[in-house]
Amino acid sequence: MTIKHHVGDDLLLSYGAGTLDEAMSLLVATHLALCPTCRADLELAEAVGGVLIDRTPTDTAVDEAMLEAVLDGACQDDNAGAPALRASNEALVLPQPLYNYAGGDADTLRWRSAGGGIRQVLLKTVGAGTTARLLSIPARKSVPRHGHRGVEATLVLAGSFYDRDAWYRRGDVGIASPEVVHRPVAGPEQDCICLAVTDARLEFRTPIPRLLQPFHGI
Repeated sequence: MTIKHHVGDDLLLSYGAGTLDEAMSLLVATHLALCPTCRADLELAEAVGGVLIDRTPTDTAVDEAMLEAVLDGACQDDNAGAPALRASNEALVLPQPLYNYAGGDADTLRWRSAGGGIRQVLLKTVGAGTTARLLSIPARKSVPRHGHRGVEATLVLAGSFYDRDAWYRRGDVGIASPEVVHRPVAGPEQDCICLAVTDARLEFRTPIPRLLQPFHGI
């Protein structure tokens, strides 16, 4: 499995600092379970932060030479930073910690219709306005064309989807900002299962999805 689309430095550092809300933290933690590159980046960032705190006197600026020395030491010190994050069990569609959070794997959950053959499972998270849901999109099926009032982050767990000239597969994360209007389509090989986190309602551009939106909570 080769992951090409990552959560990005801003989300990764905010996760490490503990400043993300529960829904987005769940998405980042699930991506980390699948992505050794981001696990290593997070461990390095936490190691650097810990060493800087230990070595920097209060109200003293860090010069470039000191920062370079800290980076070298963090890369060589196996015990620096937080404990290594555990990789995902590849036999599971929902990697840990999402498996534990949802209460089972994808085939044991109570999926509900979200219209047009798409199914969803709403996940209970704390945080005003932020929603996490699992989506199952039939192979070759497109999501209704929509825009965003906020940010939408989508992590692929099974299958794939195509969006804005790029393919997203297991472990990949697609980020749609408020200016994006798109219509992702699931790949042909199997149904696409993904974790989607939004911090505002979507803006559907066709009448029927817009009419059904209040009933599905999207």
